[in-house]
Amino acid sequence: MSDWIYAVVLGIVEGLTEFIPVSSTGMLLLTKQALGLTDVNWDTFIVLIQLGAILAVVVLYFSRLWNVVLRLPSDPRARRFALSVIVAFLPAAVLGVLLHDLIKQVLFESPRVICISLILGGVVLLLIDRYAPHPTRDDAMALPLPTSLVIGFFQCLAMIPGVSRSGATIVGSMLMGVEKRAAAEFSFFLAIPTMAGAFTVDAWKNRHELAHGHMGLVAIGFVVSFIVALGVIRAMLAIVTRRGYAPFGWLRIAIGGVGLALLTLR
Repeated sequence: MSDWIYAVVLGIVEGLTEFIPVSSTGMLLLTKQALGLTDVNWDTFIVLIQLGAILAVVVLYFSRLWNVVLRLPSDPRARRFALSVIVAFLPAAVLGVLLHDLIKQVLFESPRVICISLILGGVVLLLIDRYAPHPTRDDAMALPLPTSLVIGFFQCLAMIPGVSRSGATIVGSMLMGVEKRAAAEFSFFLAIPTMAGAFTVDAWKNRHELAHGHMGLVAIGFVVSFIVALGVIRAMLAIVTRRGYAPFGWLRIAIGGVGLALLTLR
């Protein structure tokens, strides 16, 4: 197939999986393996198109986020929300820079690790959905800073492909007494600086390769992931509100199990 078709396929996978707790990076890497894409530039492509899905959050929550920006000089609650996102972002920012090469060169090339992480993460989601502490906080924009910091450390687990950034932050949030829907929304907000940072680091480190025609494919994947993610965010919140996170737990286990079976047969 032509490279632009691969870009569309990967963009669809990114948009479908960035915000549901099944690991978009893991799904993208498994898809890349299935398509036989061995060029290292596709690993960079996978990181860069995630910003397209993140833009969907900005669009869907624009009025709330813009209201926070306008109120920053005068409203302590707006400043606390902004600070809570920054505090949650810092652990992954520091470790992401320090471990960037290890993550890209070792963990990104291990489909077995991804499948095992999917299965284990699915079990964790089933357990947390059933046995999480009683929620005491239902507003994603009013979390205490210690709670945000703990969530930020949970997000660091997502540096292992297959763990899921959204899944890790949601589990951390619910363990800290955050209600299910609010946990998902805080995961969305935290994704904005996290993925913007990952985009910046990867784009800078691979700027020379990207200058030679790869940005056209990135643009295709970016747009496709943005469009798909717009619908997925609304659907995910509806599922979480009605059925919790168990459906995503079973989905992770099924995908990981099929993946391990195929790897064993190969």
